[in-house]
Amino acid sequence: MKIRVINNCDGVDFSEVVEILKKVGMRYHAPEVQEKTFRNSACTIFLFDEDTLVGFGRAISDGAIQAAVYDVAIDPSYQGKGLGRIIIEEIREELSGYNLILYASPGKEDFYRKNGFSKMLTGMAFFQDAEAKREKGFIE
Repeated sequence: MKIRVINNCDGVDFSEVVEILKKVGMRYHAPEVQEKTFRNSACTIFLFDEDTLVGFGRAISDGAIQAAVYDVAIDPSYQGKGLGRIIIEEIREELSGYNLILYASPGKEDFYRKNGFSKMLTGMAFFQDAEAKREKGFIE
């Protein structure tokens, strides 16, 4: 395994992004929509094993103080090899000095705790698909 870290969207096949999101059970959209979300982000990280996309993550930001991490995903066949940690470290380095928030898929909280995140006591959300989020354990 030879991992390359790319911090831009150049040359990324967003249909591969969609496939990884499907494999890990995360929400996904058409490739062109996924591409738009990544290109409009303040920080994008893609991990490749040779020429194979194996993971990614992104963050949006106000450009000064706050940022939010989204779409951290590792292809299941590459999970457990420290690649998620690499993505988080790259985002934290690129957005050094920013407060970072995120919402994790239920069951992934320990991963983020191990990477320096703390559970928020005052987090709130308004989702267009609130009932689906409730069923999946994202909200009360």
